[in-house]
Amino acid sequence: MNDAPATHAPVLDPITVEVIGAALSSIVEETGEALIRASYSTNIKERRDCSTALFDTAGNTLCQAEHIPIHLGSFIGIVPHILKLHRVEDMRPGDVFVGNDAYEGGGTHLPDIVLAEPIFVDGRIAAWTVNLAHHSDFADRGHAHIYQEGLRIPPVRLYRAGELQKDVLDLILLNCQVPRERLSDLRAQMAANRVGVQRFQALCAKYGTAVVMAAGAALLDYAERKMRAGIAAIPDGSWTFEDVFESTEVTQQLPLKVRVTVQGDTMSLHFDAPDQLRAGLNMTWTALAATAYYVVKSVVDPTILPNAGLARPLTVTAREGSVLNCVHPAAVNGRVQTCQRVSDLIIGALAQAVPDRVTACSNSVCTVATFIGQRPEDGAIWVYLETMGGGGGARATKDGLDGVHVHVTNTSNLPVEALETEYPLTLLRYELVEESGGVGTYRGGMGLRRVYRADQDCRVRVDVSRLSSRSWGLLGGGAGGHGAVECGPGVVFDKDNAVLKAGQWFAVVSPGAGGYGPPEKRDRAAVARDLAEGVIGEGTAREVYGYTA
Repeated sequence: MNDAPATHAPVLDPITVEVIGAALSSIVEETGEALIRASYSTNIKERRDCSTALFDTAGNTLCQAEHIPIHLGSFIGIVPHILKLHRVEDMRPGDVFVGNDAYEGGGTHLPDIVLAEPIFVDGRIAAWTVNLAHHSDFADRGHAHIYQEGLRIPPVRLYRAGELQKDVLDLILLNCQVPRERLSDLRAQMAANRVGVQRFQALCAKYGTAVVMAAGAALLDYAERKMRAGIAAIPDGSWTFEDVFESTEVTQQLPLKVRVTVQGDTMSLHFDAPDQLRAGLNMTWTALAATAYYVVKSVVDPTILPNAGLARPLTVTAREGSVLNCVHPAAVNGRVQTCQRVSDLIIGALAQAVPDRVTACSNSVCTVATFIGQRPEDGAIWVYLETMGGGGGARATKDGLDGVHVHVTNTSNLPVEALETEYPLTLLRYELVEESGGVGTYRGGMGLRRVYRADQDCRVRVDVSRLSSRSWGLLGGGAGGHGAVECGPGVVFDKDNAVLKAGQWFAVVSPGAGGYGPPEKRDRAAVARDLAEGVIGEGTAREVYGYTA
């Protein structure tokens, strides 16, 4: 390959490695901000549903911005797929590859469209700049298999030597419901990649390409050493944890199980799950791996650099053809719902080894409402996607956070002002759900209630979980409150879908989280504060906490 580094790698001092590592982090953060500020759709410019990263020439993650952990699942496969399908010798500066497919493109679900561009320095590929944006399109579809879920894009050139391949772009836009948004957001992604290319080239000009590439390799080794040291500090052993997953998309509860084994400085995570479903809840292996890497890093040592080195001491396995390691043609659109449950599954196992390092169970879902309609003035289709926070699990020394995104999702909510300006919807109420946080020495975070009114006819699809199960507490803490969909007059949901007429309303309720520690040990002043703020009622204060004013 013509992008191989020099045979004699330079000798680096730790300070240079640290400085270059900080520069790489700065590059991915800047490209992320460029993408957000240049985007057109509310899902990216307001909700920040996007991620950026740098990769080495072999497709190993050098650095990922602190955006959304699950997007690593779409990143870790894209460059290897490109290298498998396209000869490096044929690549030129200005080539940009686009892809999203879960089976032939390294992705995890189709709305996450990735743009990857090789960075040339002195005629050689020195790295890759990659970004992902969740395109709120592909709505009002079935999820029996992936062919129902949208346009599948294997890694193909969107730009060739800097020239837009208009036929490829036209093919993509023709299969989108809101092509104006897609075009603008793709342009924003392209602009963000240009920032990544320029900043990395400037870094190489300052320190030398060989030094930068050697520092990248050293940073991978450093992340591996830190991960191994963190794992070694956990006692050897094997711990299992089981939970169930339920959703508005399926009628039955799905049993999920993990076995986490620590041996020396290595950790293995093996998952058991039912066969893959004719529903969009299946996870590819890359989605499972990204989820596991995030949770283990968070528990073992949150300061570990977010690069491919941290994965070297970890082994992640699940049966092929199962919900957690699906194969073609399984549908995957709602894979983040299952990823969220897997996160708490791993935490439940590790709580048996290091309970002071983990939280109680969080809300275990990424609650989603997706609306689609047509504007009466011109017939244009509009799509609005909202993901809601919920309760964060209580910690060993603190209450859980209220109404927050947890685990592999990290988006913001859409401000009410932006929602009502851009879409024919009105938000009637947006509030915390009282008594939805699990009781305990430290209480679990509360879920959210969002009440939507349709101002024009439209359709809506809702993903929410913990409808029958509850987020578990830890070490005597109580369980969190249920998730729910509450219907106004005339609104009827068929599983996860409903037709809304102008003036009709419904509410989405996200689950609360589990508490930590026995409730009788909760500080009296904290109980009084909860009571005064309406977090709990007088009955709970008296009967659970033994509090009387």
